[in-house]
Amino acid sequence: MLGFEHIELDEALGHQYELETRRIRVAVKPAYLDDQSDPEDDRYVWSYTVTIENRGAEPVQLLSRYWNIMDGAGRVQEVRSPGVVGVQPMIAPGESFQYTSGCPLETASGTMSGHYQMRSASGESFEAEIPAFLLESPYERRQIH
Repeated sequence: MLGFEHIELDEALGHQYELETRRIRVAVKPAYLDDQSDPEDDRYVWSYTVTIENRGAEPVQLLSRYWNIMDGAGRVQEVRSPGVVGVQPMIAPGESFQYTSGCPLETASGTMSGHYQMRSASGESFEAEIPAFLLESPYERRQIH
């Protein structure tokens, strides 16, 4: 089961999901992109903005990412790649790095979760968890259980 550790609702921006691992705070804000989606063609697209904040005492570098993407039909896609949006940012203490990316699905809803492989300035490698977050659209069928 996915753990939605900390969720904030901001009326202007939608849900924000947050999780802190080893003094690295990862916050994600997904948004449904109606203008890039085509429900009649089973194409639903979301953007997500990620903020990675270093709350620790030493610089860290983001080396790679891992995503687990599950669509509304339960199909899972795993994505592994170096860096994010073409970079492997170094994040100083008290600083943050922000980027926006996107995710297309063939269903009107889904979830994403994962982690970043990080390395501290002292050479220690660790995973900074990305909070599980929902990809919701206006076309999602609501079911009551």
